[in-house]
Amino acid sequence: MDDLGSLIESYGYIGIFVVLVLGIVGLPIPDEVLMTYVGYNIFIGRLSWSGAVLAALAGSVVGITISYLLGIKLGLPFLRRFGPKLHISESRIGWTQAFFARRGGLFLMFGYFLPGIRHITAYVAGIANYRFGKFAIFAYLGAIIWVNFFITLGLLLGDKWPVVERVLHGNTKYIIIGTCLALAAYLLIRYRKRRKKKLG
Repeated sequence: MDDLGSLIESYGYIGIFVVLVLGIVGLPIPDEVLMTYVGYNIFIGRLSWSGAVLAALAGSVVGITISYLLGIKLGLPFLRRFGPKLHISESRIGWTQAFFARRGGLFLMFGYFLPGIRHITAYVAGIANYRFGKFAIFAYLGAIIWVNFFITLGLLLGDKWPVVERVLHGNTKYIIIGTCLALAAYLLIRYRKRRKKKLG
């Protein structure tokens, strides 16, 4: 994180843009921690709110669009071959495919909040030939929510922004499991409500 922090301090908005493009495409970069740090920099007056948010949004949108286009061009064999080098396991690929087949739009929107999963949601969308118009609506809206959430969190935490790094460090798999269980519970509740309406 120290190197990424120095990059932002040295290159400002361009640094934010470049790091988020690389992080979304697949490099193991702690994006949430980075954006919380960006929020801290707004807190101390080093960056402006509008400039930081626009740079982060641009980086996220460009990164996820590149991933989508790579999915169209290179397909699943490429992801299976090179995914492990980027900490993208076969199980994550399979889980993402299965969930995407059922709830592609929601997955694109909220997949940003799942470390290790957001790197492949757009790629899987490309493999599935998901229509670009729908992809853009859900993926770009998700970027707006994700970027604003963590930058605002860093701004509100101020000097205490490293708490996000401590929470995420070593707990990523538990965050993923918890989020998956919450999504599964939500889908089950919706399914039961629909079934009751049909039967009633």
